[in-house]
Amino acid sequence: MERSAGSIRHRRRRVRPLLGGAVAGIAAAALAVTGLAGTAQAADVNVAKNAGFESGLANWTCSGGSGTTVSTPVHGGTSALKATPAGHDNARCTQTVAVKPGSTYTLSSWVQGGYAYLGASGTGTTDVSTWSPGSSSWTQLRTSFTTGPSTTSVTVYTHGWYGQAAYVADDVQVTGPDGGGGTDPEPTVPGTPAGLAVGATTTSSVTLNWNAVSGATGYTVYRNGAKATTATGTSATVTGLAADTAYQFAVSATNSAGESVKSATVSGRTAKATDPGGPVTSVPKHAVTGYWQNFDNGAAVQKLSDVPAHYDIIAVSFADATATPGAVTFNLDSAGLGGYTVDRFKADIKAKQAAGKNVIISVGGEKGSVAVNNDASATAFADSVYALIQEYGFNGVDIDLENGLNSTYMTKALRSLSSKAGSGLVITMAPQTIDMQSTSGEYFKTALNIKDILTVVNMQYYNSGSMLGCDGKVYSQGSVDFLTALACIQLEGGLAPSQVGLGVPASTRGAGSGYVAPSVVNAALDCLTKGTNCGSFKPSRTYPDLRGAMTWSTNWDATAGNAWSNAVGPHVHGLP
Repeated sequence: MERSAGSIRHRRRRVRPLLGGAVAGIAAAALAVTGLAGTAQAADVNVAKNAGFESGLANWTCSGGSGTTVSTPVHGGTSALKATPAGHDNARCTQTVAVKPGSTYTLSSWVQGGYAYLGASGTGTTDVSTWSPGSSSWTQLRTSFTTGPSTTSVTVYTHGWYGQAAYVADDVQVTGPDGGGGTDPEPTVPGTPAGLAVGATTTSSVTLNWNAVSGATGYTVYRNGAKATTATGTSATVTGLAADTAYQFAVSATNSAGESVKSATVSGRTAKATDPGGPVTSVPKHAVTGYWQNFDNGAAVQKLSDVPAHYDIIAVSFADATATPGAVTFNLDSAGLGGYTVDRFKADIKAKQAAGKNVIISVGGEKGSVAVNNDASATAFADSVYALIQEYGFNGVDIDLENGLNSTYMTKALRSLSSKAGSGLVITMAPQTIDMQSTSGEYFKTALNIKDILTVVNMQYYNSGSMLGCDGKVYSQGSVDFLTALACIQLEGGLAPSQVGLGVPASTRGAGSGYVAPSVVNAALDCLTKGTNCGSFKPSRTYPDLRGAMTWSTNWDATAGNAWSNAVGPHVHGLP
């Protein structure tokens, strides 16, 4: 859901066209994988420099400023390359390495995220490349090449694919004879971590954060002098603690050369045991969800009190990422919203709840760079969202992450949050159409993993290319068939009808493409719940418990005179 008026939709939402046979054929022809090389000889070295990106982008050049280094996820060490395709730029990052003529080299790298390519050019013989269509976990790309009789340097590269998600690469290897450039020096024992600080706490856990140490591949956390846990990033959560108890913590850095001296100790106290309670309102059988914008992008600026009563779930957009992987916070844009104060905002939340509405915090969107991909970040996510629930009185959380989702760790995070917040927690999700095409997708797997605590999945039926329906036919966005045939995939894929909603723009200005009139939304609701007003696609059965509909956003709805909620709201509430 985006801030910009020129491309008003879910922030950072990219149109993801369905990659058809023609594109796939071109990619396959252009990226044929060569045979693998034999095992490298003992004298071989890795001729790539800064191969683990521990020194930022030194020795690497990325097109259009598309590359940066990140501390999570990493495959080894403390840093990795993250490169984001944009428009006509495929986020190509290159390094020229010194090689020996007439020699064989093995080329490999670990990747995850969106489409990722690895290759070598200027070999003097046959240039090579290999690729991955994307993965939520680390995958190794591997190929080989032989240099020509006069070749002394080769360009190795990574890149993504146009219009697709960012990719992450780490631990690049160009293994073969030393071409005169040598290799990176062997690691030395890393320095002592600095900046150790206590983050979020619960009755049984304390989260710790510290500064990265150059050359470290891991960290060891000590509690009261004894080893408590290990981490690969700069954050860890120590669990199994007693409530309202003080503990002393320290951390050391490690790599293959050994372990550093422990840091100075810090004291952390667990929270007191209290009732997790909090505001609880029930979500009606048929509900309308609307995203409320905590920013001004040309749509009507609203206070929560301005949101019409037709909306049963109001998703506050958006939480902000913090420096701690997985953790989020919320910053009310008081200036941009005409002096809307935090106290008034909190009071408006209570007033909405008193009227039977649910107000939740949405995580993600255009600038929502939140990654939950390990135990530490899952804990940080759960702890920080629960802290927001306690501070503002939110009823729950909406998951609108657009740069990929790790089902294993997001499931852990949401289950942890549920255990803290109690049974009244509202959990909604807003995946793109591509994310819900198959039960093997990470979003779909997450939804099924938390089916017992999930409220509703409001898939976004817009800013999308043509997609497959549950009957195997291709449907174009902007029609009743697109809504019904794609909803059928979720309904027949394991979600309860009460966990499925139709997400659409509130007006033509609310999305880049895919707007449908409220009458089309109502027809799709009728088709799915009653078997009437269908288009060419008619489901084999009806789903009278279908949850309802969602829109981006209440602000764009207000800009259009609340035409969407005035038409769709009563229709949803009048379903069987």
